[in-house]
Amino acid sequence: MKILFFGTKSYDKKFFEETWQNGRYHEIKIEYIDVLLGPETAVLAGGYDAVCAFVNMNLGTSVIETLHKCGVKLILMRCAGYNNVDLEAAERYGITVMRVPGYSPEAVAEHAMALALTAIRHTHKAYVRVRENDFSLNGLMGITLNGKTAGIIGTGKIGSAMAKICHGFGMNVIAYDKYNNSELNFVKYMSLEEVLGQSDLISLHCPLTEETFHLINSKTIAMMKSNVTLINTSRGSLIKTEDLINGIRDGRFFAVGLDVYEEETGSVYENLSDSILQHSTVARLLSFPNVCVTSHQGFFAREALEAISRTTLDNALCFMTGKESGNEVRTI
Repeated sequence: MKILFFGTKSYDKKFFEETWQNGRYHEIKIEYIDVLLGPETAVLAGGYDAVCAFVNMNLGTSVIETLHKCGVKLILMRCAGYNNVDLEAAERYGITVMRVPGYSPEAVAEHAMALALTAIRHTHKAYVRVRENDFSLNGLMGITLNGKTAGIIGTGKIGSAMAKICHGFGMNVIAYDKYNNSELNFVKYMSLEEVLGQSDLISLHCPLTEETFHLINSKTIAMMKSNVTLINTSRGSLIKTEDLINGIRDGRFFAVGLDVYEEETGSVYENLSDSILQHSTVARLLSFPNVCVTSHQGFFAREALEAISRTTLDNALCFMTGKESGNEVRTI
């Protein structure tokens, strides 16, 4: 099997090559390119059996059509999310889509808590100050988490890991999910309205679907307690950015921590320090002193990258041998 690996970074190649070297995957040949998969680049897949893509790439209808014309039979998503893939088109053209559903829930959950702690204790501001020999404390007053209420929206693997971390901090943990997780015996499940209204810390851990698109908007923000802290490490479009910005301006939030945000596709993972940003979202969010933004790096831990490379190559092997791995993505 020949796989074209789109959007290669040095760390991608390092971990995939290390995994490939174990001898099990030598029937798989990978070629790495640094361009992202999209309408203009999909033609590069000609002569390959499969492509490997990531969450920041466009796998819409036109891309799927081009991949089909190129003879591609398999799309390997080296991530859990697949909302950027036109699954109906893939199914129509007989292209299998596979993903990595649970590479390291703890990596993302720990980053979510790191964001929360950084935002509520203003660590990012203090770090910049001290580097300039400014040791003043004005504007750095924070809050503690112990004894407060954490609201977890979505208690899958990552949300469950976050719930356990919050519980370890001495927080009262409540949650909203369509399906209760019986392992979380310390969590009280409530309606979305109740979770939003009672939580001091709200952390989003749900997939992006039609139902969850802009889950956080002016209406749901109005349900939240004053001075709430909001964390999002899932998908940017869970939050309607304009409404979030208005809520920040109105003083609704004590702090906001974002590892994902709308308009990130095309800029995430790229060094744009010498460029003028074409969208205003990030610039506007960074203008607020109580907002902490990172570059979709929740997954970026050694353990996660090892698991991603191993599962992705295992998926390819299963496809080659006609077996199901359980990681296939299909339309409902």
